[in-house]
Amino acid sequence: MIDDMVATLKVEQQDDNDKKEYCNMQFDLSDDKKKGLERGVSNLEKAIAKAKEGIAATTEELAALADGIKALDKSVAEATEQRKEENEEYRELIASDSAAKEILGFARNRLNKFYSPKLYKAPPKKELSDMDRATQAAGGTVLADVAAHVAPPPPPETAAAFSKKSGESNGVIAMIDLMVGDLTKEMTEAKATENNAQADYQQAMTDAREKRATDSHAIADKGKAKAELEADLEANTEEKGATTKTLMATLEYIQSLHAECDWLIQYFEVRKEARTGEIDSLKTAKSVLSGADFSLLQTRRNLRGN
Repeated sequence: MIDDMVATLKVEQQDDNDKKEYCNMQFDLSDDKKKGLERGVSNLEKAIAKAKEGIAATTEELAALADGIKALDKSVAEATEQRKEENEEYRELIASDSAAKEILGFARNRLNKFYSPKLYKAPPKKELSDMDRATQAAGGTVLADVAAHVAPPPPPETAAAFSKKSGESNGVIAMIDLMVGDLTKEMTEAKATENNAQADYQQAMTDAREKRATDSHAIADKGKAKAELEADLEANTEEKGATTKTLMATLEYIQSLHAECDWLIQYFEVRKEARTGEIDSLKTAKSVLSGADFSLLQTRRNLRGN
């Protein structure tokens, strides 16, 4: 019976040893797993925060680019409208000045007809229409043609009067020439201004097209980058949720380990020492009992011999 009790105590001690080893191993493994999961959650939180910041920044950049393109389109429309107005004003000025020069040239030519016949330029002969030819063939007259060839009034009779008129005409012609020169200068300056404005407009349109193409390409790239960030955010959020659940399960397991192992670990040495003492006592008892049997047997032998 003593041997059985000693064997039982040794089995119990081995169970405690195995249990303690198991608990320590599980605590180590669980703690390592917990720390790894906590690092994973922390890294995922950082990745999520970074993705959110990137999405916010990209969204602002996309809005700025869109606003820039909108403003660029507006400026192009305004510049085009202004260019049309300037070109229309230029055309009106050229037409007006050309008409004025034509009128002044006509007046100068008429004055030369009377006062400087050598400088006079006769108008080109009028082409007769079919009706005019029919009228001439019928013996009629073309009033317009007759009126065009009416002789001018004779010059003044006296040399003094002619000289006076000639001087006045020269002054008028000089004034006409001055006006024609001013008109010519104005038309030349207007043409130069128009050419410069048109060149600036064309360059501005070229720059605007390039800017719009660049910004549109940037919008496409940033839109793609934003979509990737949103996908990363969703994936990291899902992974964080799964990792957090695993961490919670690990913490619950560690808590169950404490419930299962803390008492054993705390009292392991006490229990071991108690079993060791009990085993020693049992062994001593067994020795005592074995010694008592031997003494009794010896006493009986002695009595029989006497």
